[in-house]
Amino acid sequence: MAEAVTGGSGLRFEMDGEIATVTLNRPEKRNAQTFATWSALARIGEDLPEQVRVVVVRGEGPSFSSGLDLGMFAPEPEPPAQHPEPAQHRGTERVPGTDSFAAAAARGDAELRRLIAEAQRGFLWLRRPDIVSIAAVQGHAIGAGFQLALACDLRIVADDVMFCMKEPALGLVPDLTGTKPLVDIVGVPRAIEICLTARVVGAAEALRLGLAELAVPPDELGRAVRDLTAALLAVDREAATATKRLLQGAPQRTLEEQAAAERAEQAARIRSLFAGS
Repeated sequence: MAEAVTGGSGLRFEMDGEIATVTLNRPEKRNAQTFATWSALARIGEDLPEQVRVVVVRGEGPSFSSGLDLGMFAPEPEPPAQHPEPAQHRGTERVPGTDSFAAAAARGDAELRRLIAEAQRGFLWLRRPDIVSIAAVQGHAIGAGFQLALACDLRIVADDVMFCMKEPALGLVPDLTGTKPLVDIVGVPRAIEICLTARVVGAAEALRLGLAELAVPPDELGRAVRDLTAALLAVDREAATATKRLLQGAPQRTLEEQAAAERAEQAARIRSLFAGS
């Protein structure tokens, strides 16, 4: 098994054949997330080895993720007094408040939107048709944690899970690509109620609403994810990729358009399997 620790981001990346595991690795902070977390997550997606078919996203410790690191809400500190320094050290220091909302707001609207887009890239790649992403969720999955789980194709949860879209209660909006899958799964009225009350959704309700595919006791979560992963890997890779593309596009197509998409995908599969045989 290959392993890489992304320093300062709170993420750990591991490879085992066709399976990649991304672990939120700040258990002492309940795996709270920062701009550094999202940037590292985006880099993992960019550099994901071609052989990977299943990506598991999990949290170290009793919580999946408590959401935004509270340090991001700190005011921008006063700049330190200027002192001459050797030329070889100039430009190497971290900009004060880089990971705070105050620092982000000071950059102006265009730069702020660019920063949010960069954060969103860390979530968008989990929907790629050539992989299946599984969120293994236990304990708190708050705000950014809930959105990271929603970014994955499938969610296996422990029966102590606590989903909560906290951002509106903090004066923010959910902006890490979580609003569309939430609406797609539960519908607009229920999504409004969940987000604007910032209430907790437990395992039983998550199953009922379709926010989770399976709920198990916490000590069985790892086994449940391994069983699902094995079942996914048993299917032909190219057929799985084509089928996921069809399913992802279905909500935006008419029946006739979906039928045409099915014809195109199936013709490509038949040519690949039988042409020249």
